[in-house]
Amino acid sequence: MSEIRDKIIGLKKYMETKIIGQEDLVKKLIITLLADGHALVEGAPGLAKTKAIKTLSRSINAAYNRIQFTPDLLPSDIIGSEIYLAAKGEFEFRPGPVFANLVLADEINRAPAKVQSALLEAMAERQVSVGGKRYELPPLFMVMATQNPIEQEGTYNLPEAQLDRFLLYIKIDQPDAAAERRILKLVRGETDGSEPQQPASRLEIADILSARREVLNIHMSEGVEEYLVQLVVATRHPEKYDKKLAGLVLYGASPRATLALDRASKINAWLEGRDFVTPEDIQAIVYDVLRHRIILSFEAQAEGLTPDDVIGSLLSLVPLP
Repeated sequence: MSEIRDKIIGLKKYMETKIIGQEDLVKKLIITLLADGHALVEGAPGLAKTKAIKTLSRSINAAYNRIQFTPDLLPSDIIGSEIYLAAKGEFEFRPGPVFANLVLADEINRAPAKVQSALLEAMAERQVSVGGKRYELPPLFMVMATQNPIEQEGTYNLPEAQLDRFLLYIKIDQPDAAAERRILKLVRGETDGSEPQQPASRLEIADILSARREVLNIHMSEGVEEYLVQLVVATRHPEKYDKKLAGLVLYGASPRATLALDRASKINAWLEGRDFVTPEDIQAIVYDVLRHRIILSFEAQAEGLTPDDVIGSLLSLVPLP
């Protein structure tokens, strides 16, 4: 494989030594970065969500900003505003923290809809408009938003249409006992010296852009492509596969999901060292691509079902190529 892939794998391995027990999160953050997308990460406090994006930013020669979302946050606190300069007699734009390569939107559901929309518009358009002028965001621009599934008081749920802007919706769990002990030893400084304190070399933005171009050459056969499309279409008409699923899904995934699943599965294959996509690559990422793009009916919610339950059922029903 290529030299640039070796660099990305080196980055992945380094992050796994710093983010113990969250290998899945590390891999999917890298997939999001290479897919030129954004990630929404949900997990309880203390699961290294903030540390993950910080470690990623330290491994790349790129600008990093953190935005702590609170109920009193204003859109201008994110995108910036125009300041009147009396000496010059004119307004000057002062960019907000969104003008960075890697942005952590911490507890995004703590801020009201107007503030959420300001960030999500920047994510979608890759620009902001202030005072009738447009300001372009950098070519490498990735947002990792986090939300806490435990405390819901004083939170504002992201609208489904805005959730669709995220390439992946990643849910993370507590580490197992073995990982917990490794975390304990790492914090105590009781390492054997085999874990690198710093990455071998920091990646440049040009390296990330080069990797993005390379993953586009990953081959997907017509059969695998049809399987991918049928999985997405099945979320809109699940009753065609099982009558028990009829009435459980109010709205299925949009075509944006097809595009996201296509790119993410190619990157997964690339990271695994293959130049072609298999159904396993699609299955490895399908939950993160689809779970925030499926709206369940009241009947399904009353039964305690989740989008993951529907996705799991469809994976067992949609025939493999």
